[in-house]
Amino acid sequence: QVQLVESGGGLVQAGGSLRLSCAASGSSFSINTMGWYRQAPGKQRELVAAITSDGSTNYADSVKGRFTISRDNDKNTVNLQMNSLNSEDTAVYYCYAHWRGDERWYRSTWGQGTQVTVSS
Repeated sequence: QVQLVESGGGLVQAGGSLRLSCAASGSSFSINTMGWYRQAPGKQRELVAAITSDGSTNYADSVKGRFTISRDNDKNTVNLQMNSLNSEDTAVYYCYAHWRGDERWYRSTWGQGTQVTVSS
């Protein structure tokens, strides 16, 4: 099994920045993709950004140019640098990892979520 622990959420003023971090722990696993989803009140969970083990990235159109995702494969961590935040970024942010152990298929694990609130 893989467990994900998120940190870095909080309250920030519009135009400010936050950095989210997520660390994966467990035994005998290999992570392919890590990333971040978010869910605002009354809305569906949406992909924010993802990054593969070889460094390929994908961003939601709404965050392109403002958010940057990165990872450290050796430490099994993923980070999300969020700049120029606005009220539409207010949501619970969830870390996820797509991984496998001894199996040939991949599993997905979600973090508990961390609240990001942007005040105007």
